Amino acid sequence: MSKQALTWKKAPEHADYAAAGAFLSLILPSSRAKSLAGALRTAPKTEYSAKDLLRASGLPLLPRNETSVKDDLKRIGKGKALSPVLLVRGDIAKGVPLIVADGYHRICAVYYYDEHASVAVRIANPE
Repeated sequence: MSKQALTWKKAPEHADYAAAGAFLSLILPSSRAKSLAGALRTAPKTEYSAKDLLRASGLPLLPRNETSVKDDLKRIGKGKALSPVLLVRGDIAKGVPLIVADGYHRICAVYYYDEHASVAVRIANPE
């Protein structure tokens, strides 16, 4: 029996952009963080596999029983739409990994569901 297709919201929630901006302000000057958060709002939605997002970010897979991962796995099981993940593109030539500004737990939940499944994302370029 094949797995049901994942469903994604058309756009991230307002709170997702706020969370992305708050995270980015911890690793970048505030003016740059605001600029990137704004760029995420207008970035087109695209998709990448969960396993590729984890590899490009260099982040470890969160445990299946981590609260947010577990909640997202329940949403997936119920067929509820997930919010797209917000990313800032990395640069391998500079040794900069992909930055997951918001949605790390959603990537991990999708990975547990099916590591090859597509994750809806909005991705901003750092320059």
